[in-house]
This record gives sequence, structure tokens and C-alpha cells, in this order.
Amino acid sequence: MKVKKLIASCLGIGYIKGGGTIAALLCCIPWYFAQTVGSFQTIACVVTVVVTALGVWAATGVEKDWGKDSSRVVIDEAAGMMISLLFVPVTLSYVATGFILFRLLDITKPLLIRKTESLPSGWGVMMDDMIAGLYTNVLLHTIMWLNVF
Repeated sequence: MKVKKLIASCLGIGYIKGGGTIAALLCCIPWYFAQTVGSFQTIACVVTVVVTALGVWAATGVEKDWGKDSSRVVIDEAAGMMISLLFVPVTLSYVATGFILFRLLDITKPLLIRKTESLPSGWGVMMDDMIAGLYTNVLLHTIMWLNVF
């Protein structure tokens, strides 16, 4: 069970006040610096899928001890932040805008995001952040299309 708690809390970040915001922010840092790696987008997709799958597994596993959608589970914020940034240019302005938009959508949960929390176990924990990440990604692509940055 200890491994599931470490994964769900992103190595303990979930125990810190504001852990979700910290997890999303800390996700942005390696994302920004990893852009120089060859095949970055392919690697980013694979890592995002793996983190999301681990999140569903770990969130399901800790639910018995921590309760439904515990604030200690922050891997959902990391996965959502990754989804937010997929296929978006990795510049400081896009990453920062993505972070702000993602946290705003994750906290306010508009446009049916809140309804996904009712899904069973780890799926309910992860899905609201995945949808917030998807909405953020669409907004970032709209910003790209409008050539704002």
C-alpha cells in the first residue's frame, strides 16, 4: 500500500498544503526543460498515459485509507497538467498560461467537469483533471491559432 500512497501523493507532495497546485507547477518544470530531448512529443504522450494509468490505479488503491478523492491525491493534477501541455509549443508563456488556465478550470470545475467526479474509484479522481487538462489544451491551441503569443 505504501507504493500506492507515494504515487498518489506524487512522492509526498499531497501532504503539503496546496499540494495540487504544487504538483501541477512541479510538473511544468521538467516539461519545460525536456523539450530539447529528441522525440519530445512522443515521449510526452507516453509519460502522460503512464502517469494517468498509475493515477487511476493509485487513487483507487488509497481510497479505502484516505477516503474518496482525498486532497492528498495529487497525481491527478500532474496528469491533468501534462494533458494541458500536449502538442503545445514549450515556451515560458504557453507553459505559464497553461498552468493558470488548468488550475482555474480544475478548481472551478465548469462545463460538466464536476460531473465526472462521480465516476467510480480512481476514475472519478482522475477524470475531472483529465477533462480540465483537455479544456486547457483546447484553449491553448485556440490561443496559438489566434497568434496571441
